[in-house]
Amino acid sequence: MTLDPRTYNDFVVPRISFLLVIILTLLLLTSIDSQAAPIKPPIEVKVVVVAMYESGALSGDNPGELQLWVERLKLNQAFPFELGEYELRMNNQDVLGIVLGGGIANATASIMALGLDPRFDLTNAYWLIAGIAGADPADMSLGSAAWARWVIDGDLLYEIDGREIPGDWKYGFVPLGGRRPADKPEDIYTGWTVNTIAFELNQSLVEWAFQLTKDTHIPDGEGIAEYRQLYKGYPKATLPPFVTLGETLSASTYWHGELMNRWANDWIKLYSHREGRKTEMNFMTSNMEDSGTLTGLHRLARKKLVNPDRILVLRTASNYTMPPPGKDAAWSTTAPYPDGGYPAKNAAFLVGNVVVQELLTHWEKYKAKTP
Repeated sequence: MTLDPRTYNDFVVPRISFLLVIILTLLLLTSIDSQAAPIKPPIEVKVVVVAMYESGALSGDNPGELQLWVERLKLNQAFPFELGEYELRMNNQDVLGIVLGGGIANATASIMALGLDPRFDLTNAYWLIAGIAGADPADMSLGSAAWARWVIDGDLLYEIDGREIPGDWKYGFVPLGGRRPADKPEDIYTGWTVNTIAFELNQSLVEWAFQLTKDTHIPDGEGIAEYRQLYKGYPKATLPPFVTLGETLSASTYWHGELMNRWANDWIKLYSHREGRKTEMNFMTSNMEDSGTLTGLHRLARKKLVNPDRILVLRTASNYTMPPPGKDAAWSTTAPYPDGGYPAKNAAFLVGNVVVQELLTHWEKYKAKTP
């Protein structure tokens, strides 16, 4: 078919010219925009304070786990964070605060979202996971703080109903791949498992943080002091608040009771000894997020977006994991936290901030080398 020249000149040429004008205009606008608003380099973060929940706003009301940090460290710069539960907060000393949301799923998702956020450079950052927890009355008192050397997951297991537990079993929890409750570390070597059950933290860093904070004064509270006296026969449970070293068990299930507490102690020993270590590890605190947080951080470390040797977990006792003598588990599971849990929230800031201030004061030293 032959195209009439008049048709070509009247119809095709004007349209080609119009398209060229649009393309050139778009290129010009893009060039002007790139010159007017250059891409900002990511903010180098020094410390990430990781909290799990808030009661409402991030300031000015009943505090959750991040509010005291926001108000006292002036984390006043807000960053929208659509993939998280709350906006991010930062101060002019490059301390970044995040609220993960309760439970392992929220923790994992929020940490991955932050780690992949191009606005921040987290490669040299230290991570301080600081929040309240249930505490084993054999080891801690209300308001006390424990630096964890291990984070162990308590959800990934076999479970049978308590009414169907065989008579020679202590409880109805069995390691994945096992056939009965495991009493010895070697019992779980032959079973199948996943790699997000046991996380060993940098022992040198944890010991450094403990030595730095072990003499920190933690204010007592009238409510927690009175409640502690219910735990007759548990000497450490009745002490004023103190700082210690102790492992944490992470489970989205809010478990409670003397028999569950026995399982938690066994589970920590079981999985912290799995690699053949002989150091005695001890369950002290229960939480609902930390194995998810550690999962996210270790995934990000695969791409060298974070340093897994710069993670600290500080859990403070807002309640006990089992009832006092004379009370049953159903009563204490839902009993209000004495003093509203405030002494534990305050302890998380007071103890954790000692570490934060040390890192900030000597940043060039700690940026180059992990304690």
